[in-house]
Amino acid sequence: MGLPTAWGAAAVTYKLACPLARQNGLGARITTCAVFFAVGTGLVLHVRRGLLRELQQIRRVAGAAQGVLLRPLPPRIDGLGLAAAQLSADRGASVGGDLYEVIGTEHGVRIVMGDVRGHGLAAIGTVAAVLGSFREAVHDEAELTGVLRKMERALDRHLGERAKAGHPSSGPDPDGTVAEEFVTVLLLEIGRDGGMRALNCGHPWPYLLRADEHRAGARPGARPGARGRVEPLGSGDPMPPLGPFPLPGELAAVPCGLLLPGDALFLYTDGVEDARDGAGRFFPLAATLAEATGTRPACPQTVLGTVFTRLLDHTGGPPTDDVALLVLRNDRDEPPAPPQLEHMTHHSTL
Repeated sequence: MGLPTAWGAAAVTYKLACPLARQNGLGARITTCAVFFAVGTGLVLHVRRGLLRELQQIRRVAGAAQGVLLRPLPPRIDGLGLAAAQLSADRGASVGGDLYEVIGTEHGVRIVMGDVRGHGLAAIGTVAAVLGSFREAVHDEAELTGVLRKMERALDRHLGERAKAGHPSSGPDPDGTVAEEFVTVLLLEIGRDGGMRALNCGHPWPYLLRADEHRAGARPGARPGARGRVEPLGSGDPMPPLGPFPLPGELAAVPCGLLLPGDALFLYTDGVEDARDGAGRFFPLAATLAEATGTRPACPQTVLGTVFTRLLDHTGGPPTDDVALLVLRNDRDEPPAPPQLEHMTHHSTL
């Protein structure tokens, strides 16, 4: 308050004590107007600087909180190279309704990719509940089904608390009622041998970016490139999203083959494939992935950068829905061949 008080005192002193301020001539009036204009400008600039400092502090606090919620991933976990990015549809928010996490455990590397109904700041509370339960359950549960059931219970508790009248989190709900909220979830586990198992609750299946030397085992529907292939990882209908319906009593993870050395996985939320250009055409994700891996190895950072660049070019600016991308590549050494396979190969040569 010191500087505004000094400016105000200077203006009052000029008006009361300066002889020029009491004259009625044109020159005196112009001088008086100039003095008060300078005082007003100084006060406005001082207030503006204070507001900017406060806004910067708020952004630093919000950025730290969002970084804890959707923390940056390390470049490598248990021999898997990683690259991930998220873009919120709400301006000024770095976290929206999409979520992802990768954690190395004694049971293997476990990954979650999810999408909360709605987007932006209104979905952050649900993201926190789902991610928090996943980070705890992956270390305690030996089976992937146990992780999913704990996530379901955490979501049910969160939604139940929000539904209670007067609960602090029961604020305005622009996207609908709590009863209509749901979360699509993809759980994936990668063992030391590269074996993959998944549980899918209403989420898009990832793409497998298969290295050139593994083309012989490509699945139907693969898109060939100059070096490798882009293949859908899973097939069949996923389970319903978490929230509206309970999980089935009999639950088993789906085997998804091997992630061989040099292969990569591309996980994403539906905001990518649903993005449209000015003519209403959807974003060609599979073709973009084939382009990103066509002339070079599937480097996670390169694939991520190519998809984001093409996506922003396609939409002509930020997309209207939250977007999350995650790329994993198997950088482990080649697994040794089973002894029985070597024995069979030796006899067949003879």
